[in-house]
Amino acid sequence: MGPRDAQLLAALLVLGLCALAGAEKPSPCQCSRMSPHNRKNCGFPGITSDQCFDNGCCFDSTVAGVPWCFHPLPKQESEQCVMEVSARRNCGYPGISPEECASRKCCFSNLIFEVPWCFFPKSVEDCHY
Repeated sequence: MGPRDAQLLAALLVLGLCALAGAEKPSPCQCSRMSPHNRKNCGFPGITSDQCFDNGCCFDSTVAGVPWCFHPLPKQESEQCVMEVSARRNCGYPGISPEECASRKCCFSNLIFEVPWCFFPKSVEDCHY
């Protein structure tokens, strides 16, 4: 490895550390509404909750046999709209516009096909770390 390779490696390491330092702690709903069997590992054996949250991931050690540090549900415009796709209850009709959905006081996300895009919100009172 030459001097130029070492400089490139150092630059990549600094960028990676900066990205980790800027990770945002997920919201309680992004974590608690994830079904344990759907968790995708986001850490390593022995990771602490602080290390996990610092990486922008969720931590829950109450369920055995599943990852304790895991990727959160995607962030939504409103905390009431954060939920697994399987939890969506239809609030509209095929082809509904975001505006029409909002006029019904419902959530809208068209990122996944063949699921309701306009769906009822959920109370945030059940969200916790």
